[in-house]
Amino acid sequence: MAQTELTAQQMASAKEVSVAEFFEKNKHLLGYENLQKSLLTCIKEAVDNALDACEEARILPTIYVEIKRVGDTNDKFKIIIEDNGPGIVKKNIPKIFGKLLYGSKFHRLKQSRGQQGIGISAAVLYAQLTTGRPTKIYSRPSDTFTHIFELHLNTQKNEPEIVSETSVPGDGHGTRIEMDIKGKYTRGKQSVLEYLLESAIINPYATIIFLDPDNEKFEFTRVVETLPPEAKEIQPHPEGIELGILIRMLKFTQARNLRSFLSNEFSRVGGTKAGEICDVAGIDAKINPTTVTRDEAEKLLDAMQKAKLQNPPTDCLSPIGFESVEKGLKKEVIPEFVTAITRPPTVYAGRPFQIEVGIAYGGNLNKEGAIQIYRFANKMPLLYDQSACAITKAVIQTDWKRYGLNQSGGGMPSGPVAVSVHLASVWVPYTSEGKEAIASYPEIIKEIKLAIQEAARKLGAFLSARHREHMLREKASIFQRYAEDLVAALANLTEKPIAEINVSMQKMLDNKGLVVDEEAEKKEVSAEEDETEDVKRRKEYAQRDDGAEEDL
Repeated sequence: MAQTELTAQQMASAKEVSVAEFFEKNKHLLGYENLQKSLLTCIKEAVDNALDACEEARILPTIYVEIKRVGDTNDKFKIIIEDNGPGIVKKNIPKIFGKLLYGSKFHRLKQSRGQQGIGISAAVLYAQLTTGRPTKIYSRPSDTFTHIFELHLNTQKNEPEIVSETSVPGDGHGTRIEMDIKGKYTRGKQSVLEYLLESAIINPYATIIFLDPDNEKFEFTRVVETLPPEAKEIQPHPEGIELGILIRMLKFTQARNLRSFLSNEFSRVGGTKAGEICDVAGIDAKINPTTVTRDEAEKLLDAMQKAKLQNPPTDCLSPIGFESVEKGLKKEVIPEFVTAITRPPTVYAGRPFQIEVGIAYGGNLNKEGAIQIYRFANKMPLLYDQSACAITKAVIQTDWKRYGLNQSGGGMPSGPVAVSVHLASVWVPYTSEGKEAIASYPEIIKEIKLAIQEAARKLGAFLSARHREHMLREKASIFQRYAEDLVAALANLTEKPIAEINVSMQKMLDNKGLVVDEEAEKKEVSAEEDETEDVKRRKEYAQRDDGAEEDL
């Protein structure tokens, strides 16, 4: 039977797809790939938003996280996240939680955790998809009221659908989110507990309290009482601009001429430099920028990127500082030795970034197997896709044998070591929308390696000194074993009193540093036996399970 051909008109059934509909079908692109990861992603988005809000309001964060089982099932949970941030004004609540790609951070160039305005509204969408229940938001924005909303997300229109709305008298400030979702709660690798612990390491100025579904409470208390420096917004730098972006900026600028456009809308371009760029491009600096053609824009971009300009300002970054990196590792890892460094800011593709590295050794860290790597981007832990991350590649490419660690075949070094690496940037090049790993830009890998080497030299010095001390103690112990016979023999040979020879012998030992520190040895043994409840908890955390993932 002959097939009937269709005309173009009959096939013209295409229609617009909203971004919410797209992510409704492709939620895995946002980190909702399986039940375990989906539970973690919902918590992560809410906690990251809470930390950002507190920092912007210059409030030391206190964040409460709770996960409750719903009914008798093991795959449905109510999650609660509450913070002491500034709250959200009433009119903004529906769109922040009920509209994808809505937010204030996308267009600005300054360091922050969130960037695209997708995270928390995607969590609302996931809750709606898996349980059909609305998300409930309580906001106290210091206006003497608590505003309470229950809402869904209309995926066809990408707009919020308000189920209920009320305002009751309430003091103070903060936000509380409650949502019912389908998920899987585990401990160990890539779990909510691991995410909160690592968040506490890189945000040591925050207190995070977590009540898990088994009613076990974990408290990560702040050890730093000051917030990191506030990041400031900057203009884009010509080095990081692409032709399409330049054409869009020219089309919508309010500047009256090309010179003022260049000097007002780009960083490090003054009036004189703007004139030079126009001369090199062969374009009159007095023309209206909206009249610049595509070919002229191409010449202009070429001239901009060849111009000798200063690097962009770096006050758009907010590193936590090497002292805070050390304190964060000390409080959660409890190592024998810790060191940290913060590198000076540098630039890739016209975008400033800064690397901070901390290295911890000994204590409760596992003595066997590969070292522990903590990866952070803009103060957020990265728990997935470790092998594809620029941080992992930089760690592997470092020659750890020079610093006293075992490393076979250019692989991951082994030993009781934890390395934390933090990338702070106005634009982190994530490998996916799920923010799981950092792309391997050569400039970034090089800077991470320099930071690791700088910190590892301090580790190497510590291990060398520790080795020397151990050898001296061993020598002293051997000498002590035969000291009595030696003193007796010397007394016999020299005919001097044993007491006098003992004094001379002790002076010689003191000068050589060959002293058996019995008290130190006792303390070492006692420390190993003194395992507090807190240490037990961390050991339990360290014993990571396989965390087998389950498909939805």
